[in-house]
Amino acid sequence: MKIAAFVGSNRKESINKKLALLMKERYKEELEIDILPLEVLPMYNQDDELTPPASVLEIRQRIKDSDGLLFLTPEYNHSIPAFLKNAIDWFSRVEKVMVNKPAMIVGATPGAMGTVKAQMHLRQILNSAGVGAVTLPGNEVFIGTVLDKVNEQGELVHEQTLDFLDQVVINFINWSEKVK
Repeated sequence: MKIAAFVGSNRKESINKKLALLMKERYKEELEIDILPLEVLPMYNQDDELTPPASVLEIRQRIKDSDGLLFLTPEYNHSIPAFLKNAIDWFSRVEKVMVNKPAMIVGATPGAMGTVKAQMHLRQILNSAGVGAVTLPGNEVFIGTVLDKVNEQGELVHEQTLDFLDQVVINFINWSEKVK
């Protein structure tokens, strides 16, 4: 199953980017996770949507070729980062390449709430008419106090969290097959 992954942070030491890399390696037998290079996208501008730059066209095609979507997001001011929203805006216009694609949301943060508010907002955005992604119900992955769950390299090593993530990935794969 080919998955287009949107990492909501462009920070060099992003916890969510490290989580995307961990998932790419950990689930390589089940999923082909393509981490999209969102940092190459310009700010969305409706004036440019009919003649987008090559970076938009290339990533749009990668999303189009995917079987599903994975969103990994931090929480900024009770919402998703502008970085992630910008990418969603580009791909929810003209060619709406996310419509009806199964989507899974994961978020990690040093705070106790584990991106709960950001993920609630992201689900609302993904449900909008232009986006139309279908989110995995009842399998929220909120990884709070993540700094207590990683090793010195920032890699998630907390067994209970990894076991939970394993189960949600299995649920996502099974559910995705049903919603096709």
